[in-house]
Formats: sequence, structure tokens, C-alpha cells
Amino acid sequence: MNLRPDQLAAQLERPLAPLWLLHGNEPLLVLEAADAIRAAARRQGFDERETLVVGHGFKWDALTLAAGNLSLFGGAKLIDLRIPTGKPGRDGGDALQRYIAHLPSQTLTLVTLPEVDWATRKTAWFKALADAATTLELDAPERERLPEWVAHRLAAQKQSAPREALAFIADHVEGNLLAAHQEILKLGLLHGEGALTLEQVQDAVLDVARYDIDKLRQAVIEGDPARCARLLEGLEGEGAAPPLVLWALAHETRSLATLCAGRDAGQPLATLFKAERIFDPRRQQAMTRALGRLGQGKLRAALMHAARIDRMIKGLASGDLWDEFLQLALRLARHG
Repeated sequence: MNLRPDQLAAQLERPLAPLWLLHGNEPLLVLEAADAIRAAARRQGFDERETLVVGHGFKWDALTLAAGNLSLFGGAKLIDLRIPTGKPGRDGGDALQRYIAHLPSQTLTLVTLPEVDWATRKTAWFKALADAATTLELDAPERERLPEWVAHRLAAQKQSAPREALAFIADHVEGNLLAAHQEILKLGLLHGEGALTLEQVQDAVLDVARYDIDKLRQAVIEGDPARCARLLEGLEGEGAAPPLVLWALAHETRSLATLCAGRDAGQPLATLFKAERIFDPRRQQAMTRALGRLGQGKLRAALMHAARIDRMIKGLASGDLWDEFLQLALRLARHG
């Protein structure tokens, strides 16, 4: 069954189909749909989850083993199969067809792919998968529909903006949905619920402090502790919004954690950079160097640190907020 993206929420309120397929040219939308399916699966009692990432050297027996390795306590299970290249190969195609023909009981299988080209759509394995699965194709909206997409996202966080403000955001991000998503989240952090003015949107998007925050992100990735300290001192002096500073540091930490997990699972960095929409060669080089000094353990600790700062911003924990920002930045930027 093929679903439109706007039909997903209603479908997730029903008992879940045993097989789901997500693919498309917009990684943000694929990721969000996958997150929604995983959350619905947890609500419906799929308490166990096993993630399989198809990379170099992946053994397709792992899929069969995952399906047969049910909990001793009889719980339902989610198998999260990710094929970042969209090319499972001959062995993988055969394994998928066998798996689809005999779907395991008490199991929900979620398969995620990138954009699928015309040649892949003609393969036997993809046809079998698309025919058997509840399928969503998640592509970026066309340029003329981007203001409407922004308006929908603002409405989800109980905000609205005039037509000219929506067009301003769309023009600013130039079709990059991840950038639009970040601007929308920023508006949610800086302003309360309700109607936004064009001036508020322009100030948020073009805020001079934003450039210093972008420099902070760059300093963290490039491993420059002294520059991190100077920039944070300047941001504090300018009265920069703490939620925005936290967003910048947490965003870099999550990106590095995603890259690190994918790399450790055997995925090529080129594929991971594309999924994370990191196209600038200088940034790719800086991220590669950062991964050389930061492992999954350090990145998990940094994410926990960011969560503690979030509690401080919300008044749920005490401490020196700007000192915590500095400690988090140094945790990410220091070598060794």
C-alpha cells in the first residue's frame, strides 16, 4: 500500500502493518517518518528493536537471525533495516525476497532507503518489497510549495507567520529542508506561541549573533578550544539566547554521533555526509578530523552534558550556564 506523507499520522493510530518501506530524496523527511513509525511501534508493544545497517561486509544472514531471535519473554520486535546506498547487491536482493515471502510473526520490519533511481525500481527485490510493504516516498517539496511546508511546520509548534515571512524563509534556505527546519526550530526557541511578524522572522534569520554562533560551531568541529572560549565570551556579552547556543552545540554533537555510529557500522563517510547534507569539502574534512579525536563514548557523554544544560535553561537544574557551555565546547574541541 502506498501512502502519502500526510496520511502517515492517521495510519500510525491503527494496528501497524508488519512491513514498512521508506525512501526518497529528502533525508530529513525519511528520518522523521522513521522516528514516527518507531514511536508508534513502541506504543503498540514492540518493546525490542534491532538495527541493521547494510554496509561493506554486511552479512545478510543477520536479517534472518534477527527475525528468529525473539525475546525469551515473548515480546514483539522491531527490525530496523537501513540500506544507505540503496543497493543491497545480488545476495541482499535475494535475501530480501526470501524474507518478504516469509515475514516473521510478532515482528515489524522497517526498511529505509535513499532516493531510488529508475533502474532500482525495476529490480525484482524492490518490486517485491514495494508490493508487500506499506510504502512512503518522501521527496522534498517543489520550490513553489516550500512556503506552505514552512507554514505547516510553524503550525506544528503553534506559530504562524504572514505570507511574506514564509517566502522570506523559503528564499533564505534555497530549497534546503534541513536549513528550513533549523530556522523553524530557532523561531520556536526565540518566540512563544502565536503569530510572528515579518520583522521577527527577519531578525531571527539574519541575527548578527547567528554568525558568531556559526563560528562557534566551526571552532568546535575544527578543534580550536581557545577560539571556542573567545566566541562564547562574546556571545554571553551580546546577550545571545542560551537556547540558540545550546541548539548549535547539540546539533554538532548529534551530527558527529550519527557519523561516528555509521562509520563504525562500516558505512562510507561519503554516503554519511550526503545523508547529513554536509556537502562543503572544508566542513567534510573538519568533521573527518573531529571523528578522529571523538569516539562514540565521548559523544554520548557530550549529548548527556547537553541534556543537563537543557534542564538548566528550563530551570530544572542549577549551575553556571555559560561555564557549562564552555565545558561542553571544550569537551568537543580538545584533542586527546
